Amino acid sequence: MRKILYTLSAAILLVACGGGATKTETTTETTTSPETKLSDNPDYSKGLALIAGSDCLTCHKVAEKSIGPAYQDVAAKYENTDDNIEMLAGKIIKGGSGNWGAIPMTAHANLSEEDAEAMVKYILLLKK
Repeated sequence: MRKILYTLSAAILLVACGGGATKTETTTETTTSPETKLSDNPDYSKGLALIAGSDCLTCHKVAEKSIGPAYQDVAAKYENTDDNIEMLAGKIIKGGSGNWGAIPMTAHANLSEEDAEAMVKYILLLKK
């Protein structure tokens, strides 16, 4: 079941992010998109895998609001600092409400601090 969810999540992410390399009109040189560079980042890969294996995608999407905020909106709101990573990881573990509307985020008490921080690092890398 996790393999199916991971594969489906990865496919959705690739479609939402728009793909890989692009070709310039004036030359035949290929340039890589920001998504390709991100996929080489270990924080990106680990966070993506953890999110794909959890229930996060039930309420969140990468680029558009669902029940909860889009990951790109979260990345736009918070700077990628150690303090913010720790604070947001705590919100994932403890749950909460009020920052993004009235609907509370479910607590994920079984998630380790390390895994929650890896998820936050992934999300913050999605800043446009």
